[in-house]
Amino acid sequence: MDIGVHTPPLYGEELEDAVAYLHGIGVDAIEPGVGGWPGDTHMDRGSYLGDEDAQDDLAAMLDEYEMRISALATHNNPLHPDDEQAEQADTELREAIELAAELDVNKVTCFSGLPAGGPNDEVPNWITAPWPTEHAEAHRYQWEEVAIPYWQDLAEHAADHGVDVAIEMHPNMLVYEPTGMLRLREATNERIGANFDPSHLYWQDIDITDAIRLLGEHDAIHHFHAKDTKVYEAQARHKGVLDTTPYDEEQDRSWLFRSVGYGHGEEHWKDIVSTLRMVEYDGALSIEHEDSLTSSSEGLEKAVAMLQRAIFRDTPGEAYWAE
Repeated sequence: MDIGVHTPPLYGEELEDAVAYLHGIGVDAIEPGVGGWPGDTHMDRGSYLGDEDAQDDLAAMLDEYEMRISALATHNNPLHPDDEQAEQADTELREAIELAAELDVNKVTCFSGLPAGGPNDEVPNWITAPWPTEHAEAHRYQWEEVAIPYWQDLAEHAADHGVDVAIEMHPNMLVYEPTGMLRLREATNERIGANFDPSHLYWQDIDITDAIRLLGEHDAIHHFHAKDTKVYEAQARHKGVLDTTPYDEEQDRSWLFRSVGYGHGEEHWKDIVSTLRMVEYDGALSIEHEDSLTSSSEGLEKAVAMLQRAIFRDTPGEAYWAE
């Protein structure tokens, strides 16, 4: 297990400067954006795809700072009802998969996407209840007529390139919780799995270690985001957690994304790490900083310091006491 960072908070710096800084604070891996909402400020995939010289230069720079790439990120909506937006997202995702294979990274993080509620609708539609009954029909349309055919084809593309696609379970996307993740995996292949981000599960009242165990039973955790959430009960008691208040109006929100350790304490994060080890996840814990109460550097540094105390770096020893 090692500590990574999703790099958009450092887009004000050149990639090498960001990598040098992260190396200095004890980070082992980066997760750069190559398209979609994370952007491509640190890694324009067109500048690397098929260019061995550029790839060699990147590898040399990473080696200099004892850094690796845990995954390439391209979070977007390939199921969007607007054909142009869907095609752009699909191109980004397929090219990210191709670049991940060329770089021997072999992991891409993304979203499942979200379709419209019917073939004539113009905007995505997040269905959260089966009634009135047209909602159940819309949900069936989204899965059976849009998502599964698309992802079956995309999963074959990933398999052809030997790349795992790690989908972040995210509200306002079709896959937003573990059972939906397993449904998509069952309909496709083992290359489709989770980019397990607990921050979106906390406010849905999903037990994080139980969810890790569930997905781990299916070998369905391909990547992990270290990101916390704090639910503020004073607001949630009267407005619930389906909160459309802007993220920068912190005092009025029912929940906020927080730096690791500021939504749940160190003991909880040590339990997460231990459960990940139980299900044999041994990849990066990639810190995604989206805490509006801290600066990027302070949030990252506090998260790294806490995770350094929580993660296991050595291979487990033999249980000699059980012999």
